[in-house]
Amino acid sequence: MINKQPTWRKSTYSGGGGNECVEVAQIRAAIGVRDSKDTSRRIIEYDATAWSRFAAYLVDHIE
Repeated sequence: MINKQPTWRKSTYSGGGGNECVEVAQIRAAIGVRDSKDTSRRIIEYDATAWSRFAAYLVDHIE
Protein backbone atom coordinates (compact mmCIF):
# COMPACT_ATOMS: atom_id res chain seq x y z
CA MET A 1 0.00 0.00 0.00
CA ILE A 2 1.29 3.47 -0.88
CA ASN A 3 1.27 6.00 1.97
CA LYS A 4 0.60 9.25 0.10
CA GLN A 5 0.96 12.47 2.07
CA PRO A 6 -1.99 14.86 1.74
CA THR A 7 -1.59 17.99 -0.37
CA TRP A 8 -2.37 20.90 1.93
CA ARG A 9 -3.90 24.09 0.51
CA LYS A 10 -3.99 27.43 2.27
CA SER A 11 -7.10 29.59 2.12
CA THR A 12 -6.93 32.47 -0.35
CA TYR A 13 -8.59 34.58 2.36
CA SER A 14 -5.60 34.12 4.68
CA GLY A 15 -3.87 37.24 3.40
CA GLY A 16 -0.16 37.95 3.39
CA GLY A 17 0.35 38.32 7.14
CA GLY A 18 0.08 34.62 7.87
CA ASN A 19 -1.36 35.13 11.34
CA GLU A 20 -4.82 33.65 10.76
CA CYS A 21 -4.23 30.82 8.32
CA VAL A 22 -5.79 27.41 8.01
CA GLU A 23 -4.99 24.71 5.50
CA VAL A 24 -7.22 21.98 4.11
CA ALA A 25 -6.50 18.65 2.43
CA GLN A 26 -8.35 15.54 1.39
CA ILE A 27 -7.50 12.74 3.81
CA ARG A 28 -8.98 9.39 2.88
CA ALA A 29 -12.75 10.06 2.54
CA ALA A 30 -12.61 13.16 4.73
CA ILE A 31 -11.44 16.78 4.55
CA GLY A 32 -8.70 17.68 7.02
CA VAL A 33 -8.24 21.15 8.49
CA ARG A 34 -5.13 22.27 10.35
CA ASP A 35 -3.45 25.40 11.68
CA SER A 36 -0.82 26.41 9.16
CA LYS A 37 1.26 28.17 11.83
CA ASP A 38 1.67 24.95 13.83
CA THR A 39 1.28 21.91 11.60
CA SER A 40 2.25 19.55 14.41
CA ARG A 41 -1.08 20.18 16.15
CA ARG A 42 -4.14 17.99 15.76
CA ILE A 43 -5.85 17.74 12.35
CA ILE A 44 -9.63 18.08 12.46
CA GLU A 45 -11.42 15.84 9.95
CA TYR A 46 -14.87 16.44 8.48
CA ASP A 47 -16.87 13.98 6.40
CA ALA A 48 -18.01 15.02 2.91
CA THR A 49 -21.53 15.98 4.04
CA ALA A 50 -20.35 18.22 6.88
CA TRP A 51 -17.72 19.88 4.66
CA SER A 52 -20.26 20.52 1.89
CA ARG A 53 -22.66 22.14 4.35
CA PHE A 54 -19.87 24.29 5.78
CA ALA A 55 -18.73 25.41 2.31
CA ALA A 56 -22.32 26.23 1.29
CA TYR A 57 -22.74 28.30 4.44
CA LEU A 58 -19.60 30.29 3.65
CA VAL A 59 -20.76 30.99 0.10
CA ASP A 60 -24.07 32.31 1.43
CA HIS A 61 -22.64 34.40 4.29
CA ILE A 62 -19.26 35.82 3.27
CA GLU A 63 -19.03 38.85 1.03
